[in-house]
Amino acid sequence: MNIAVIGDLMLDHFVIGRVDRISPEAPVPVVRFEKDEFRLGGAANVAANVQSLDATALVVGVVGADDTAGTLRQLLRDRGLSDERLIAVQGRPTTRKVRVVTTRNQQVARVDYEDEAPLEGAAVDTLLAAVRAACQASQAIILSDYRKGVVTPAVIAAARSAAGTCPIIVDPKVPDAARYAGVTVLTPNHHEAELMTGTRIKTAADARSAARTLHAATGANILITWGEHGMWLYDASATPAIDLHIPATAREVADVTGAGDTVVASLALALARGDSLSDAARLANRAAGIVVGKFGAATVTLGELGNGAMRQ
Repeated sequence: MNIAVIGDLMLDHFVIGRVDRISPEAPVPVVRFEKDEFRLGGAANVAANVQSLDATALVVGVVGADDTAGTLRQLLRDRGLSDERLIAVQGRPTTRKVRVVTTRNQQVARVDYEDEAPLEGAAVDTLLAAVRAACQASQAIILSDYRKGVVTPAVIAAARSAAGTCPIIVDPKVPDAARYAGVTVLTPNHHEAELMTGTRIKTAADARSAARTLHAATGANILITWGEHGMWLYDASATPAIDLHIPATAREVADVTGAGDTVVASLALALARGDSLSDAARLANRAAGIVVGKFGAATVTLGELGNGAMRQ
């Protein structure tokens, strides 16, 4: 099973060390370096999640012509993911998030290397061609939008035109909900849903109202991820339409980084194999409950999800 993963690729770089004193120069901790760790982030972490669920991720995105791109490509290959659909752009840095972290997993600081401007020139045509080819070869499509310039209206349109009957799942970041009109499922977290609707989400009634407002703006089914409250699903494709609150399953939260990546990957897997949206959302909720118990952007396997996830 192929799942196209199109979006903003990132490299998560962890600088890990011990803290035993405060700097005499400023009221900040001094981190005594011990090691570096590199992990896939953003759309690359979505692809890693797809691969860990025993599907094949066709990864499409943009990198620079720099050392960070080399590290990112190698990490993809180490996971059995192809880097042949990555478009290298001269003068544009590969997105890298450098986190200074203590050995107790406490984050001290973060430095971002990135360019959020949309692509220009010939790179746009190359990207659109790669998007169309990946979508036509897939059974589900994920658009992972971190607002780094890849998931533009042109890319969304190209994915829609090439999708056929394949579901398109979007993890959004842009507050203009209409930008994502015509996709199958939109999966904002509750903060993003608040920005998109101009409302606050504090109760189940708030979540229901926000989901319906987003559906009216996009025509999409809406799955709002809601932290410790779980998820809220508005499935407009069901007859009659379904409003469903799915309680959270996490027993212990270590790190919510990348949880949305796991949600869209597991949701796409379930929809690609023909599960109902309600069942797919329940699977995604279970996957999110597992991954937030891990440090950093992490993945979930079918084995961790249990026998129900392994239906083919």
